[in-house]
Amino acid sequence: MAHYDFLVLGGGSAGFNAARVAREFCDHVAIVDGARELGGLCILRGCMPSKTLLYSAEVLHLAQHGAAFGLHIDSARADMAALHARKLKVIGEFASYREQAMTSGKYTVHRAAARFLDPHTVAFDDGTTHSADRILIATGSRVSWPAIPGLAESKPWTSDDVLELDFLPESVIVLGGGVVACELAQFLQRVGAAVTQIQRSLRVLKEFSPEVSAVVARAFTDGGIELLTDTQLVSVRRTDAGFTVSFHHGGQLVERHARHLLNALGREPDTSALALTTAGVATDPGGRIRINEWQQTSQPHIYAGGDCTGPFEIVHTAVAQGELAARHAFGRPGLKPVDYSGLVQVVFTDPQVAVVGRTEHELQSAGSAWVAASYPFDDHGKSILMEAKYGYVKVVADPATGRILGAEIVGKDAGELIHLFSVALAMRATVHDLLRAHWYHPTLAEIVTYPLEELAEKCAHP
Repeated sequence: MAHYDFLVLGGGSAGFNAARVAREFCDHVAIVDGARELGGLCILRGCMPSKTLLYSAEVLHLAQHGAAFGLHIDSARADMAALHARKLKVIGEFASYREQAMTSGKYTVHRAAARFLDPHTVAFDDGTTHSADRILIATGSRVSWPAIPGLAESKPWTSDDVLELDFLPESVIVLGGGVVACELAQFLQRVGAAVTQIQRSLRVLKEFSPEVSAVVARAFTDGGIELLTDTQLVSVRRTDAGFTVSFHHGGQLVERHARHLLNALGREPDTSALALTTAGVATDPGGRIRINEWQQTSQPHIYAGGDCTGPFEIVHTAVAQGELAARHAFGRPGLKPVDYSGLVQVVFTDPQVAVVGRTEHELQSAGSAWVAASYPFDDHGKSILMEAKYGYVKVVADPATGRILGAEIVGKDAGELIHLFSVALAMRATVHDLLRAHWYHPTLAEIVTYPLEELAEKCAHP
């Protein structure tokens, strides 16, 4: 039985970065990953392939709306086989880099599935057993299958299937209104599919503010997506013509039919095969592994990071958690828990959604004082000439000091613009500090000066 100083279950963002850091402190580090390919969700089936396809759809959308810019572009259409080939090429380069790093000789890599035999020992599906002084669980997440009659049995698409499409689907029903559902619904609509999106909650992107949801919903319906919210799913049936979804909406039982169906109703921790109870590792009612501020589970030598524990399914969060776990496992001094106060969140719809720091709702719930100001994209010079008129910039500040507390951007390149405020939060900057900077005209970035100027009048000047 092989023994390791540090054993990592899962080779994604949290797992690989934990192994990389652990290798600085010990010689015997192993990574266990039973997936068909090495690289993890983000590289293979998440962030990078989806954003590759979304950008292609954005370019197509601009070409199809060239008349707004005085251009006539005939027959702009999606070549799905070519889109798929480009995605494979781009992702292949990322995956190759990660695989080379993992198989460089610094780590022992096992291509196997693992389960606990006791708190220090795991069995692989190849029949071997292995032990370790310290263990990190970073097995990620998997598609969730809610108990909706006929859903699982009808075998609809998941996000994995959409990312592998090499043909143009005629029509698709998208179940869900979260980040993945919204990004892929708009992608499918823009490449040419007729899309109906069905959301159980009152609004899409319910994790964000109502203002965010309203702008995205308007953009979706303007673009041709049939968006149905506040529904109760009743059943899913597979037919010769495709799929039929029955649901309650507006007090009536209604149906929608499409050739294809996408289950985008969320993800859940991928831990059921690990035999966590055998190891004495506790989970919450949703299946997420319980951790303390140092990423330790109920077993102090067993750590967890990434999607299997949360609280956010975001790559840079997983990286930070994995690195912290490894450093804490080897007793490194001067550590601090992962700081989520300046967390950036981005949704790659069009318009994009980006949020950092605290929101008005959070501040109100906490009883904190704040002032806010916003400015619309449809009144900003650069966004007008770009025909990028959906959305707004909102900034929240402390009225006593002018310190930036958070920002919310819905609009063109929001995912890029939000990092202005990410830096401001990290530097504890005030609205007055930001207004001392030079903002070139005409740029998208200068849109932030308008809410900042309004806040400068509302906030005390130090």
